[in-house]
Amino acid sequence: MIDFEYHAPTSLDQVFDLLDKYGDDSRVMAGGTALVIQMKQRLSQPGHVIGMRRVGSLNAIESTPEGLRIGALCTQRQIENSELVGKELPLVADTFRKVATPRIRNMATIGGGLVNGDPNQDPPPSLIALGASAVMTSKSGDRVVLLEEFFIDYYETDVQPGEILTSVMVPHAPAGSGSVYLKFLPRTADDYGTVNVAAVVSKEQDGTCKDVRIVLGAAGVTPIRAKDAEDALRGKPLTDENIRAAAALVKDAVDPLEDFRGSAEYKTDMAEVFARRAVEQAMAAIPLGS
Repeated sequence: MIDFEYHAPTSLDQVFDLLDKYGDDSRVMAGGTALVIQMKQRLSQPGHVIGMRRVGSLNAIESTPEGLRIGALCTQRQIENSELVGKELPLVADTFRKVATPRIRNMATIGGGLVNGDPNQDPPPSLIALGASAVMTSKSGDRVVLLEEFFIDYYETDVQPGEILTSVMVPHAPAGSGSVYLKFLPRTADDYGTVNVAAVVSKEQDGTCKDVRIVLGAAGVTPIRAKDAEDALRGKPLTDENIRAAAALVKDAVDPLEDFRGSAEYKTDMAEVFARRAVEQAMAAIPLGS
Protein backbone atom coordinates (compact mmCIF):
# COMPACT_ATOMS: atom_id res chain seq x y z
CA MET A 1 0.00 0.00 0.00
CA ILE A 2 1.32 3.47 -0.86
CA ASP A 3 1.78 6.19 1.75
CA PHE A 4 -1.21 8.49 2.22
CA GLU A 5 -2.48 11.14 4.59
CA TYR A 6 -5.67 10.36 6.51
CA HIS A 7 -8.18 13.11 7.29
CA ALA A 8 -11.05 12.80 9.79
CA PRO A 9 -13.51 15.66 9.22
CA THR A 10 -16.44 16.10 11.59
CA SER A 11 -18.78 18.01 9.27
CA LEU A 12 -19.84 18.03 5.64
CA ASP A 13 -18.33 21.50 5.20
CA GLN A 14 -14.95 20.11 6.22
CA VAL A 15 -15.40 17.20 3.80
CA PHE A 16 -16.13 19.55 0.91
CA ASP A 17 -13.13 21.74 1.79
CA LEU A 18 -10.87 18.68 1.69
CA LEU A 19 -12.34 17.57 -1.65
CA ASP A 20 -11.73 21.05 -3.06
CA LYS A 21 -8.16 21.07 -1.77
CA TYR A 22 -7.04 17.61 -2.85
CA GLY A 23 -9.35 16.84 -5.78
CA ASP A 24 -8.47 13.73 -7.77
CA ASP A 25 -5.69 12.84 -5.32
CA SER A 26 -8.27 12.07 -2.63
CA ARG A 27 -10.76 9.29 -1.94
CA VAL A 28 -13.67 9.35 0.46
CA MET A 29 -13.77 6.33 2.80
CA ALA A 30 -16.90 5.16 4.62
CA GLY A 31 -16.60 1.62 6.01
CA GLY A 32 -13.41 0.95 4.08
CA THR A 33 -14.22 -2.67 3.23
CA ALA A 34 -13.71 -2.05 -0.49
CA LEU A 35 -11.31 0.89 -0.59
CA VAL A 36 -8.69 -0.66 1.70
CA ILE A 37 -8.53 -3.77 -0.49
CA GLN A 38 -8.27 -1.64 -3.63
CA MET A 39 -5.43 0.36 -2.09
CA LYS A 40 -3.57 -2.78 -0.99
CA GLN A 41 -3.85 -4.11 -4.53
CA ARG A 42 -2.78 -0.70 -5.89
CA LEU A 43 -6.01 -0.38 -7.86
CA SER A 44 -6.51 2.94 -6.12
CA GLN A 45 -3.58 5.08 -4.98
CA PRO A 46 -4.85 8.31 -3.41
CA GLY A 47 -2.48 10.58 -1.55
CA HIS A 48 -5.29 11.61 0.78
CA VAL A 49 -8.05 9.52 2.34
CA ILE A 50 -11.04 11.39 3.77
CA GLY A 51 -12.61 9.27 6.49
CA MET A 52 -16.32 9.83 7.04
CA ARG A 53 -16.87 8.02 10.34
CA ARG A 54 -16.90 11.19 12.47
CA VAL A 55 -19.54 12.91 10.33
CA GLY A 56 -22.40 11.90 12.60
CA SER A 57 -25.26 13.37 10.56
CA LEU A 58 -25.21 10.57 7.98
CA ASN A 59 -26.02 7.45 10.00
CA ALA A 60 -29.76 7.82 10.67
CA ILE A 61 -32.75 5.98 9.21
CA GLU A 62 -35.83 8.18 9.00
CA SER A 63 -39.41 7.68 7.86
CA THR A 64 -40.83 10.26 5.45
CA PRO A 65 -44.22 10.49 3.70
CA GLU A 66 -42.55 9.10 0.56
CA GLY A 67 -40.62 6.25 2.16
CA LEU A 68 -37.40 5.84 4.13
CA ARG A 69 -34.34 8.05 4.10
CA ILE A 70 -31.27 5.95 4.88
CA GLY A 71 -28.10 7.83 5.74
CA ALA A 72 -25.09 6.96 3.63
CA LEU A 73 -23.04 5.94 6.68
CA CYS A 74 -25.60 3.44 7.94
CA THR A 75 -23.90 0.08 8.13
CA GLN A 76 -25.42 -2.89 6.38
CA ARG A 77 -25.90 -4.54 9.77
CA GLN A 78 -27.75 -1.46 11.05
CA ILE A 79 -30.12 -1.61 8.09
CA GLU A 80 -30.60 -5.36 8.44
CA ASN A 81 -31.55 -5.02 12.12
CA SER A 82 -33.60 -1.82 11.89
CA GLU A 83 -37.18 -2.35 13.10
CA LEU A 84 -38.27 0.56 10.89
CA VAL A 85 -36.73 -1.00 7.78
CA GLY A 86 -38.10 -4.44 8.66
CA LYS A 87 -41.61 -3.04 9.06
CA GLU A 88 -41.76 -0.63 6.13
CA LEU A 89 -39.31 -2.18 3.65
CA PRO A 90 -38.93 -5.90 4.40
CA LEU A 91 -37.34 -6.48 0.98
CA VAL A 92 -34.49 -4.16 1.93
CA ALA A 93 -33.97 -5.80 5.33
CA ASP A 94 -33.91 -9.26 3.76
CA THR A 95 -31.48 -8.17 1.06
CA PHE A 96 -28.96 -6.71 3.50
CA ARG A 97 -29.26 -9.83 5.63
CA LYS A 98 -27.88 -11.80 2.67
CA VAL A 99 -24.74 -9.70 2.23
CA ALA A 100 -21.50 -11.55 3.00
CA THR A 101 -20.96 -12.13 6.74
CA PRO A 102 -21.91 -10.24 9.94
CA ARG A 103 -18.31 -9.09 10.29
CA ILE A 104 -18.43 -7.38 6.90
CA ARG A 105 -21.95 -6.04 7.42
CA ASN A 106 -20.82 -4.44 10.69
CA MET A 107 -18.29 -2.34 8.76
CA ALA A 108 -19.64 -1.84 5.23
CA THR A 109 -22.02 1.08 4.65
CA ILE A 110 -24.85 1.49 2.18
CA GLY A 111 -23.29 4.61 0.70
CA GLY A 112 -19.80 3.20 0.31
CA GLY A 113 -21.09 0.10 -1.41
CA LEU A 114 -23.22 2.01 -3.90
CA VAL A 115 -20.49 4.51 -4.80
CA ASN A 116 -17.98 1.68 -5.28
CA GLY A 117 -20.15 0.43 -8.14
CA ASP A 118 -19.39 -3.28 -7.85
CA PRO A 119 -21.96 -4.93 -10.18
CA ASN A 120 -21.98 -8.13 -8.11
CA GLN A 121 -23.10 -6.59 -4.82
CA ASP A 122 -26.47 -7.46 -3.31
CA PRO A 123 -28.31 -4.20 -2.46
CA PRO A 124 -28.70 -2.47 -5.87
CA PRO A 125 -31.23 -4.88 -7.48
CA SER A 126 -33.67 -4.57 -4.57
CA LEU A 127 -33.17 -0.82 -4.20
CA ILE A 128 -33.68 -0.26 -7.93
CA ALA A 129 -36.75 -2.50 -7.96
CA LEU A 130 -38.26 -0.22 -5.30
CA GLY A 131 -37.39 2.94 -7.26
CA ALA A 132 -34.72 4.21 -4.84
CA SER A 133 -32.66 7.34 -5.44
CA ALA A 134 -29.21 8.50 -4.35
CA VAL A 135 -28.95 11.97 -2.82
CA MET A 136 -25.66 13.49 -3.95
CA THR A 137 -24.52 16.53 -1.99
CA SER A 138 -21.94 19.20 -2.79
CA LYS A 139 -21.29 22.78 -1.69
CA SER A 140 -23.93 23.93 -4.17
CA GLY A 141 -26.68 21.69 -2.75
CA ASP A 142 -28.33 18.33 -3.39
CA ARG A 143 -28.74 16.39 -6.62
CA VAL A 144 -31.09 13.40 -6.68
CA VAL A 145 -30.27 10.52 -9.02
CA LEU A 146 -32.40 7.43 -9.57
CA LEU A 147 -30.28 4.40 -8.68
CA GLU A 148 -31.41 2.87 -11.95
CA GLU A 149 -29.37 5.62 -13.66
CA PHE A 150 -26.59 5.88 -11.06
CA PHE A 151 -24.50 2.93 -12.27
CA ILE A 152 -22.71 3.88 -15.49
CA ASP A 153 -20.17 1.13 -16.18
CA TYR A 154 -17.98 -1.42 -14.44
CA TYR A 155 -17.12 0.14 -11.05
CA GLU A 156 -18.20 3.54 -12.42
CA THR A 157 -20.99 5.58 -10.88
CA ASP A 158 -22.51 9.03 -11.37
CA VAL A 159 -20.51 10.85 -8.71
CA GLN A 160 -19.48 14.30 -9.89
CA PRO A 161 -16.36 16.15 -8.65
CA GLY A 162 -16.92 17.65 -5.22
CA GLU A 163 -19.93 15.43 -4.48
CA ILE A 164 -20.56 12.75 -1.90
CA LEU A 165 -23.51 10.44 -1.45
CA THR A 166 -25.30 11.55 1.73
CA SER A 167 -28.47 9.43 1.77
CA VAL A 168 -30.59 6.93 -0.11
CA MET A 169 -34.32 7.58 -0.53
CA VAL A 170 -36.34 4.36 -0.80
CA PRO A 171 -40.06 4.69 -1.63
CA HIS A 172 -42.61 2.50 0.08
CA ALA A 173 -43.40 -0.66 -1.86
CA PRO A 174 -46.66 -0.34 -3.83
CA ALA A 175 -49.72 -1.19 -1.76
CA GLY A 176 -50.73 -4.81 -2.14
CA SER A 177 -47.43 -5.84 -3.71
CA GLY A 178 -45.16 -8.79 -3.01
CA SER A 179 -41.39 -8.77 -3.27
CA VAL A 180 -38.38 -11.03 -3.00
CA TYR A 181 -34.60 -11.01 -3.39
CA LEU A 182 -32.95 -14.21 -4.57
CA LYS A 183 -29.24 -14.91 -4.60
CA PHE A 184 -27.86 -17.95 -6.41
CA LEU A 185 -25.03 -18.89 -4.08
CA PRO A 186 -23.42 -22.25 -4.88
CA ARG A 187 -20.27 -21.40 -2.90
CA THR A 188 -19.84 -20.00 0.62
CA ALA A 189 -22.22 -17.55 2.30
CA ASP A 190 -19.67 -14.71 2.19
CA ASP A 191 -19.27 -14.92 -1.60
CA TYR A 192 -21.01 -12.91 -4.27
CA GLY A 193 -23.93 -14.58 -5.98
CA THR A 194 -23.53 -16.14 -9.39
CA VAL A 195 -26.65 -14.16 -10.24
CA ASN A 196 -28.92 -12.01 -8.07
CA VAL A 197 -32.54 -11.07 -8.79
CA ALA A 198 -35.04 -8.76 -7.09
CA ALA A 199 -38.70 -8.69 -8.10
CA VAL A 200 -41.62 -6.54 -6.97
CA VAL A 201 -45.06 -7.63 -8.23
CA SER A 202 -48.57 -6.26 -7.77
CA LYS A 203 -51.78 -7.53 -9.33
CA GLU A 204 -55.31 -6.40 -10.11
CA GLN A 205 -58.38 -7.91 -8.44
CA ASP A 206 -58.91 -10.12 -11.49
CA GLY A 207 -55.43 -11.63 -11.11
CA THR A 208 -53.74 -9.79 -13.96
CA CYS A 209 -50.37 -8.17 -13.40
CA LYS A 210 -50.76 -4.54 -12.38
CA ASP A 211 -47.06 -3.79 -12.22
CA VAL A 212 -43.77 -5.64 -11.98
CA ARG A 213 -40.12 -4.78 -11.66
CA ILE A 214 -37.34 -7.30 -12.26
CA VAL A 215 -33.75 -6.24 -11.58
CA LEU A 216 -30.64 -8.41 -11.83
CA GLY A 217 -27.18 -8.13 -10.34
CA ALA A 218 -23.99 -10.00 -11.27
CA ALA A 219 -25.42 -10.16 -14.78
CA GLY A 220 -23.45 -7.42 -16.51
CA VAL A 221 -21.19 -4.44 -15.82
CA THR A 222 -24.05 -2.69 -13.98
CA PRO A 223 -27.32 -3.81 -12.38
CA ILE A 224 -29.85 -4.56 -15.12
CA ARG A 225 -33.57 -3.88 -15.15
CA ALA A 226 -35.32 -6.43 -17.39
CA LYS A 227 -37.83 -4.04 -18.95
CA ASP A 228 -38.88 -6.29 -21.84
CA ALA A 229 -39.72 -9.05 -19.38
CA GLU A 230 -41.69 -6.59 -17.27
CA ASP A 231 -43.62 -5.36 -20.31
CA ALA A 232 -44.43 -8.95 -21.25
CA LEU A 233 -46.16 -9.49 -17.89
CA ARG A 234 -47.83 -6.15 -17.26
CA GLY A 235 -51.58 -6.36 -17.88
CA LYS A 236 -51.56 -10.12 -18.39
CA PRO A 237 -52.69 -12.99 -16.14
CA LEU A 238 -49.89 -14.17 -13.86
CA THR A 239 -49.99 -17.70 -15.20
CA ASP A 240 -47.08 -20.11 -15.26
CA GLU A 241 -46.97 -19.85 -19.06
CA ASN A 242 -46.81 -16.05 -19.04
CA ILE A 243 -44.20 -15.95 -16.28
CA ARG A 244 -41.97 -18.42 -18.13
CA ALA A 245 -42.33 -16.47 -21.38
CA ALA A 246 -41.37 -13.24 -19.63
CA ALA A 247 -38.41 -14.85 -17.86
CA ALA A 248 -37.11 -16.11 -21.20
CA LEU A 249 -36.73 -12.47 -22.29
CA VAL A 250 -34.31 -11.87 -19.43
CA LYS A 251 -31.65 -13.79 -21.36
CA ASP A 252 -31.61 -11.02 -23.96
CA ALA A 253 -31.19 -8.31 -21.31
CA VAL A 254 -28.17 -9.68 -19.46
CA ASP A 255 -24.52 -9.74 -20.49
CA PRO A 256 -22.67 -11.44 -17.62
CA LEU A 257 -18.91 -11.60 -17.23
CA GLU A 258 -17.29 -15.02 -17.16
CA ASP A 259 -15.39 -15.83 -13.97
CA PHE A 260 -14.76 -18.71 -11.55
CA ARG A 261 -18.46 -18.69 -10.59
CA GLY A 262 -19.50 -19.73 -14.08
CA SER A 263 -19.36 -19.10 -17.80
CA ALA A 264 -21.33 -16.28 -19.39
CA GLU A 265 -23.67 -18.86 -20.94
CA TYR A 266 -24.29 -20.57 -17.59
CA LYS A 267 -24.97 -17.26 -15.84
CA THR A 268 -27.37 -16.26 -18.61
CA ASP A 269 -29.31 -19.49 -18.15
CA MET A 270 -29.38 -18.97 -14.38
CA ALA A 271 -30.63 -15.41 -14.87
CA GLU A 272 -33.70 -16.78 -16.64
CA VAL A 273 -34.29 -19.45 -14.00
CA PHE A 274 -33.95 -17.09 -11.05
CA ALA A 275 -35.99 -14.34 -12.69
CA ARG A 276 -38.85 -16.82 -13.05
CA ARG A 277 -38.48 -17.96 -9.45
CA ALA A 278 -38.33 -14.37 -8.22
CA VAL A 279 -41.57 -13.42 -9.97
CA GLU A 280 -43.28 -16.57 -8.69
CA GLN A 281 -42.15 -15.97 -5.11
CA ALA A 282 -42.96 -12.26 -5.20
CA MET A 283 -46.43 -13.12 -6.49
CA ALA A 284 -46.86 -15.64 -3.66
CA ALA A 285 -45.88 -12.92 -1.16
CA ILE A 286 -48.72 -10.59 -2.20
CA PRO A 287 -50.99 -10.16 0.85
CA LEU A 288 -54.27 -12.05 0.73
CA GLY A 289 -57.13 -9.89 -0.47
CA SER A 290 -54.88 -7.57 -2.48
